[in-house]
Amino acid sequence: MFPQPRFKAVLSTHAPRGHKRHCRFSTDQTLTVLLCQGGVILGADTRATDDMVVADKNCMKIHHIAPSIYCCGAGVAADAEVTTQIMASNVELHSLNTGRPPLVAMVTRQLKQMLFRYQGQVGASLIVGGVDVTGAHLYSVYPHGSYDKLPFVTAGSGAAAAAAVGETLTLCPCAAAGGGQGLVRDAICAGIFCDLGSGSNVDLCVITEGGAKYLRGYDKRPPGATRGERSKRERGHRGQSESIREREATGGRASL
Repeated sequence: MFPQPRFKAVLSTHAPRGHKRHCRFSTDQTLTVLLCQGGVILGADTRATDDMVVADKNCMKIHHIAPSIYCCGAGVAADAEVTTQIMASNVELHSLNTGRPPLVAMVTRQLKQMLFRYQGQVGASLIVGGVDVTGAHLYSVYPHGSYDKLPFVTAGSGAAAAAAVGETLTLCPCAAAGGGQGLVRDAICAGIFCDLGSGSNVDLCVITEGGAKYLRGYDKRPPGATRGERSKRERGHRGQSESIREREATGGRASL
């Protein structure tokens, strides 16, 4: 197998002959996940882009891992999709072998070990949230294999705007799930308004001890996703702007 720098050099050498690299759809998006009282709330927008082109207006970015564990994927759309599918299969086999429901920490450990082996070549930044026998947990796993455990996580190209909304509110992890849905929605809408790669609808997934509830199309017209309407038609009147110089065209020539 070629080393990575040599492999890229070979691709660039053969590009003029018609052997071009495939373009990859990117989910430049806004992901927001919040720990609430007895559960986790996951939120994401639904736009997938190919450079400056919107490739998919209704892309699913909240992926099922287990009945009470879900995962949000950012980065390359195919990498995030296939990584979560492989992990869902591995978790199901683990549950069948052990006879026990999976733990969120176990899913996170398998994900970070898988991503670490590829040294960042798998462009998937994932947020794992769920409820198990030990309670509600939330982890953020990065493409190179590192991870964080936090009560409030944002990811994607609109993460800065979403984090600003979350930090300005005084909602604590002991709040109820009903109030957390509004916070996650507002954070996603802030990312949509401030980032061209985020847009379309808002999806939510509420996970509690009683199970998971996937709210597909929770908000289909978030603020900032559509163009606003004019309150009235503005027209200028004659003499509104001050005239500095006048030029009169006479016989094909202009005189000042």
